[in-house]
Formats: sequence, C-alpha cells, structure tokens
Amino acid sequence: MLEVSDLRVTFGGRRNAVVAVDGVSLRVAPEETLAVVGESGSGKTTVARCVVGLQRPDAGSITLDGKPLGPAARRPPEVKRAVQMVFQDPRTSLNPRMTVSALIGEAWRTHPATAPANRAEALRQALTDVGLDEDVIDRRPGDLSGGQCQRVSIARALAVRPRLLVCDEAVSALDVSVQAQILRLLVDLRTRHHLALLFISHDLGVVHQIADRVAVMRQGIVVEEGAAGDVLGAPQHEYTQALLDAALDLGVEA
Repeated sequence: MLEVSDLRVTFGGRRNAVVAVDGVSLRVAPEETLAVVGESGSGKTTVARCVVGLQRPDAGSITLDGKPLGPAARRPPEVKRAVQMVFQDPRTSLNPRMTVSALIGEAWRTHPATAPANRAEALRQALTDVGLDEDVIDRRPGDLSGGQCQRVSIARALAVRPRLLVCDEAVSALDVSVQAQILRLLVDLRTRHHLALLFISHDLGVVHQIADRVAVMRQGIVVEEGAAGDVLGAPQHEYTQALLDAALDLGVEA
C-alpha cells in the first residue's frame, strides 16, 4: 500500500549540509505494522514526516496505492484523510484551549466528507473506541493524564477513517504501564479498523509487542530489515544487536 523508494533528505546549506535520510526504501502492506527503529538522529522521524507530507524530500519517491504522495498542502482531501499521524507528545499536539469534543470535531470540519450525520453519537463512539468515558467530552488536555491525551489524539486521527496511521514515538512520553495499554489499543484498533501502521520508535522492547516487520535505521540508512521475529530473535547487524542489548525488557529471546 505504501512504498518509499530511495528517499533522501538533507538539512542545512551546501557547505554544511547534514544528510538525515540517505536512500531509504520501505514498504507497508495493507493492515501491516512496520516498525522503524533507531536511536535519536537516525532519521526515522524524518521518514515519518515525509510520509505524512510535513517534510519535503530532496530525492526519492513516496507512493500510496501506486500514486505519488506530495507535500501535505498539495494532497487531495481523500489522500490527506488516508494518512494520519499520532505525534510523540500528546500535550503539545493537542490545542490546550479546546475541549475533547472540539478537538475531534475539528477533524470532521477539516474533512467534511467524513463528518457523521449524528456528531454527538459519533463522538461518544469515537471515545469508546479508544477506551475513554463520556465524561471527558467537555474537558481540556490540561485536565487529562498523558495516556488519556494520547487516546484523544488517536481518536482524532481515526475520526476521518484513515488507512495508514503513522505513529511517531507515540508511547515514548508515557510511563511503562500506560505504554502497554496504548500498544494493546493500537493492536486492537488495527484489526477493527483495518489499518496499516508505520510505527516509529527507539525502543526495541516496545516494538516487539506491535510489529509484523522491523526496519532498523542508523545515520540515515536502513541497516537491517525483516520479519519482527527474525530481526529481534537473530539480528544480523551489530547495531541491531546493540539496540537489543540496550532494551530493558524485550519479552523475546535476543
């Protein structure tokens, strides 16, 4: 469904250019979860930003169902809806002045083709879908926990019925117990909503709980890619092994 081919991104001028992504190619099939893993500065978030159209690549291509994906501002409404993003810190990605009702309603105003006939009922269902009670409808992000805020972010993304959800370190700002809850939620939502996930993370201990396949990035390059069980169980690259060694609790044998 999603294909990234020979992606290259640089930052800075010609004399001090920094190559953030250097020839990365990835594929995500329908209803599949591909985890892109690497330490800070590896280029994984830049890849995610290119996929959702927030970063323009210098070279390479990104396609959805074989059709090119350009910058977000140039994407037709149906493509914008199809690819949605859940950011790392829900407290900064949600407008603190808006209620939960307004935050989710904003998604429908932005994409009117997805607006339900009965918004009140659809809002209640959207919250139930992500494990939130109706009593949060009139609350603001500052009144919610980090986990609740991230559930609101996920509900907002799902409100427009996407096909691909890009999760950029979506659980790294949460404590371990809440991380596990959000990961289980994402796995469940993927099945119920027939979603594909591009899951960006620095933590292989998190990735093993959600990924079908894993791509490991280092200094802008994919150094290893394969089925999650293969990459996590028998890594072929020394960098992948180092990441495994650094993980506190993988839940799988290294």
